[in-house]
Amino acid sequence: MRPLVSILIPAYNAEDWIGDTIRSAVGQTWERKEIIVVDDGSTDETVEVARRFESQSVRVVRQNNQGAAAARNTAFSLCHGDYIQWLDADDLLPPRKIELQLAALRESDSKRILLSSPMARFYYRTSNARIVHNSLCESHSPTEWLLRSMNENLFIQPGTWLTSRELAEAAGPWDTRLLTNDDGEYFCRVLLASEGTRFVPEVGVFYRMSPSTRLGLVGSSDRKKSALAIALKLYVQYLQSLEESERVRKCCLTFLQNWYDVFFPERPDLVAELQNIAAQLQGHLEEPRLRWKYAWMKPLFGWKVARQAQKALPQIKADVFRLYDKAMYRLEAKTVRADQAAERVESRHS
Repeated sequence: MRPLVSILIPAYNAEDWIGDTIRSAVGQTWERKEIIVVDDGSTDETVEVARRFESQSVRVVRQNNQGAAAARNTAFSLCHGDYIQWLDADDLLPPRKIELQLAALRESDSKRILLSSPMARFYYRTSNARIVHNSLCESHSPTEWLLRSMNENLFIQPGTWLTSRELAEAAGPWDTRLLTNDDGEYFCRVLLASEGTRFVPEVGVFYRMSPSTRLGLVGSSDRKKSALAIALKLYVQYLQSLEESERVRKCCLTFLQNWYDVFFPERPDLVAELQNIAAQLQGHLEEPRLRWKYAWMKPLFGWKVARQAQKALPQIKADVFRLYDKAMYRLEAKTVRADQAAERVESRHS
């Protein structure tokens, strides 16, 4: 019998997107599937929209707000699939995503092969999506994948993976302490339990670039900074558990340096923690540097203002593109509705 695939969707205040996300799950060409939506205490119409899709294969449950990791754990506890497809409530699956990934498996493969795929970033229009090409877009051993991810500060969106139940159970539950980067830490553990990744280039996932309030943004939240520090320490531990070498030591130092500016100088406690880890790695974390576009601000306005500008200006640019794409999306939708109305009128008169 063909394997059952569980598509698990955690949702929180996603009324604008959840309908399209569920449609993309229902529309998978892989027929043996179940879809479980776990609403994490939304205060908008997310549940009402999701329940319009309820059927034998689509289940919607609601829980008090506990965070994305807890919602994912609930979804997994309810599912029966041989394979697990994680899907965020604002992302989309191309119709053949699951089918093509499962087709890449060989009869001799164990359940410890972790299937991966590309991701394509978009705001509103998938026709405008930009496929991400980086060094993770290949098949790798767990060690090589983590080395590249941490050295180059790369990430893969959860929807790109297709995970066997055996791997998911070996990795354990999502860490509910992590208010950010919970997906990265979780898939580190999946990788550790795996025999390596198999990259399927023909299909991927549409990753929606959400507004600045998205879950992954740390911002000025002390709680998120504390949670992120936990995740970073776990990353280092996981990679070191796979290999003790000079290249791993240097990779871990590079990785910590890449994230150092999130904590410096506002959280001296976490700065000290990371410096302590760096010392154990026979290194030292340097004061974060400003890019040349913003370095001139430091002597005039101070370090804090210059760093805020370095973070804020790219976000403003992204927001402009997002607003433009939203306007074009609405215009195209309006045109489609007008054409459909014209076709209905014409059919009645013919």
